[in-house]
Amino acid sequence: MQPSAARSGVHTAAGRIVFLLALAIFIQALDRGNFSTAAPLIKGQFGFTNTQIGLLTSAFFLAYVPGHVFSGWLVEKFNANRTLTCGLVAWSLATFLTGWAGGFASLFALRLLLGLGESTAFPATSKLIAQHTTPGRLASANAWTGVGLSAGNGIGIFAGGLIIAHYGWHLLFFVFGALSLLWLAPWLLTKRPAPVSTAAEGPDLAPGFAELLSKREMWGAMFGHFCNNYSYFLVLSWLPLYLTKQQGFSLTTMAWLGGAVYLISSITGVLGARLVDGWIGRGTILNGVRKGTAIASLVIALVCMLACASGNPTLAVAGLLGYGVANGLGFFSIFSIAQTLAGPNAAGKWMGLQNGFGGLAGVLSPIITGASIDATGDYRVAFLIAAASCVLGVLCWGVVIRKVEPVGWSRG
Repeated sequence: MQPSAARSGVHTAAGRIVFLLALAIFIQALDRGNFSTAAPLIKGQFGFTNTQIGLLTSAFFLAYVPGHVFSGWLVEKFNANRTLTCGLVAWSLATFLTGWAGGFASLFALRLLLGLGESTAFPATSKLIAQHTTPGRLASANAWTGVGLSAGNGIGIFAGGLIIAHYGWHLLFFVFGALSLLWLAPWLLTKRPAPVSTAAEGPDLAPGFAELLSKREMWGAMFGHFCNNYSYFLVLSWLPLYLTKQQGFSLTTMAWLGGAVYLISSITGVLGARLVDGWIGRGTILNGVRKGTAIASLVIALVCMLACASGNPTLAVAGLLGYGVANGLGFFSIFSIAQTLAGPNAAGKWMGLQNGFGGLAGVLSPIITGASIDATGDYRVAFLIAAASCVLGVLCWGVVIRKVEPVGWSRG
């Protein structure tokens, strides 16, 4: 086989892996977000307060956040493929069983199981992307998983909104939970290509969690990810209720607007990543490109959160749509930065810590938002808090992380 043909074969095989990983993230987002889509009906049926809805949303993250550390360890100790497979089975079953939930306690327990299963997704996918993707393709690979995330959120709120409008919320969970398991067939049948990087898999080659936490870059990435996630989880968790209760839109209109936010995010992510990979391929300084894109996403998010906080309906809708641009740029940026800093050997554990800590925003943002709505009667304070998190995020990515380059480890 000629060298060019061999490289083409490697890229084709790696492309299949990236596609299936993006599909797994799509399923994860679909199953995670359907609770917020169904929240208006669940809230009405059981008579829950906004604070109770916030607690149920956060229950997912009470398992999701600590589960990341365990999942990062599993990825390095055993195998990223198996870890992801087991996690998807667990979260699919949790989704399906939610359709039978009869009250707060059962919903809370199933949200915990969902969070534990989904905690495997990003440590495993980050490990596999770091192994099978060259630096010049890293942004695009992460952008496609970002498309999976945005498409899962968008299609979830669009298709889910239409399902619950016509058939009720129970069927939503039955359908999505059953369909999620279909991913196992192509994943188990796909042949894994050899890693592009020369780094081998194994616990003895990965730095320990103590060494990871000794690095300034690790703390900058963890807090930066948290700041990115705060506004993301506000929008993800409260968008359906915000559009129906605060702005007075119908469920169908809510489904269209919510879907548009995530469609914009997907398009922005793919186009932005192609631009970034092109710059890096032409020799543009990697540090400036990676940092600049991450900071730009937060500045755009800041403007959008302030627009939503204005109380003006037109500005609020424009702010939500504009947030799709910020989210599209931010996703591939923060994951590319993490994989660059960690390197292939440490990517699983690094993302276990970074995305796990970032997931704390999923615990705090829904609760703080629900409590502020109950206290003030509207969403303005909630959006101002999200705007403040964007400012802090700029400092984390721009100042705390001094340079985006591979961190030196004591082994490997």
